[in-house]
Amino acid sequence: MKFLTTTTLIVALAIPLGIATAPAADAGSAIERACMKSNRRSASGPLCGCIQRVADQMLTRREQRMAAKLFNDPHRAQEIRQSDRAAHETFWKRYKAFGTSASNTCQ
Repeated sequence: MKFLTTTTLIVALAIPLGIATAPAADAGSAIERACMKSNRRSASGPLCGCIQRVADQMLTRREQRMAAKLFNDPHRAQEIRQSDRAAHETFWKRYKAFGTSASNTCQ
């Protein structure tokens, strides 16, 4: 298994599922809040804000809420990734793309 940097791990958990057509000022910012509450050493306002901005560009509000929930429930991420449901497959693909983009953008 490939080892991940802390930033990549935060992004991976912030994204997996899923990121935006929602306005950045939306009362949401679900990804940013989940990132800040994640208790990871590298979680910071600038990093989590960057991840949220990428999410706003790539994920719908609903996908962002789903992705944010994965911060507290990594097992759920695994369930979604392995799910046979078409909606989960679609979300997972978008979430992975978001994770890659956030990882490349937010360093």
